[in-house]
Amino acid sequence: MSNALPPLHEGHAPITLQQLFREALYAFEEWDSEVTEPIVTFEGRIHPISVVFEAMRECTDIVPNNIVTAVTERLTKPWEGEGPLDTMTFSTAARVMGVLVRKRLLAVNNGLNVAAIAADVQATEKSDR
Repeated sequence: MSNALPPLHEGHAPITLQQLFREALYAFEEWDSEVTEPIVTFEGRIHPISVVFEAMRECTDIVPNNIVTAVTERLTKPWEGEGPLDTMTFSTAARVMGVLVRKRLLAVNNGLNVAAIAADVQATEKSDR
């Protein structure tokens, strides 16, 4: 299955991917612990939020302060970077959020990622047409 998200360009994410990251973060915030992993849509395709966070793991762009706050509020220990908090990269934020998604999935359904399975099925059905 090919990745339908826009690629990074020399470590920089297109604005559409940065906006999708923000949507994934908001979806995480609203995630009810009784349901499967939240999804977001991009160009008509459904993506689990973990896919969005994974796509941003190598992004060197600086995260806006409102996203820094949203990410650091979820940490159990204070975030300590080499610089002030406003210099957090999307890479760091994506790695933190990826870990939080995996922890939540393990707690909710013992690691069964139904949203990812559904996305794979959707992609397979489209490729079979």
